[in-house]
Amino acid sequence: MTDQNWNHLLREQLDRHWTDQLRERLDGLTDDEYFWEPAPGCWSVRPRGTGAAPVQAGSGAMTIDFAMPEPDPSPITTIAWRLGHVIVGVLGMRNAAHFGRTPTDYQSFEYAATASAALAQLDAEYATWLAGVESLGESGLARPCGEAEGPYAERPLAALVLHINRELIHHLAEVCLLRDLHLHTHQHTRREAS
Repeated sequence: MTDQNWNHLLREQLDRHWTDQLRERLDGLTDDEYFWEPAPGCWSVRPRGTGAAPVQAGSGAMTIDFAMPEPDPSPITTIAWRLGHVIVGVLGMRNAAHFGRTPTDYQSFEYAATASAALAQLDAEYATWLAGVESLGESGLARPCGEAEGPYAERPLAALVLHINRELIHHLAEVCLLRDLHLHTHQHTRREAS
C-alpha cells in the first residue's frame, strides 16, 4: 500500500464533484423552483403557520415540514425542503458538533425565505465543513466521532466524512432532478411568455 494523504483524497472526492457539477447546477435557482411542489402533499419550507405537516420547525418566519416518525411512504419534498435538510441536518449540525459552529438543529434554525438566501446558507455551511475536514489532518480522521454521532460514536471521523460526502452528493442530485422536472414541466409556460 502506498503512503496516501487520505484527508486530501476525502476532501477532493466531494469538492471536485461540488465544484464541477453540483454547485454550478444550482446557480440561478429561482424562488419558483425553490418552492415548486411537484405533487400534492409535499413537504417544504413555508411561512410560519401555513404548513400542514405534524411538525413545523424553525426559529424565524419560515418553518420546515416534517414528522417523527417519518410517514411511510415519505412525502415528496421540494427543493426548499431538500436544501433545508442539507444545510441543517447534514452540514450545520455536524459543523456544530465537530468544527465549532454555533449549535443548531431543525427547531432553532432560521430557514431561508428565498432561493438565493438558501444558497448563501448552503455555501457557508459547505465552506465550514470543508475547512473543518481539512483541519483534521491525517490523525484527526482516525479519531472517534464522539457522542454527537450517537450509535456511530466509536467510528472514525473518516467514516463520517464519507457519509457526509454521500449525503451531499445524493441530496443535491435530487435537487438537480427537481430543477430538471420543473424546467420540463413548465417549459410550455416559458415559451408562451416569450
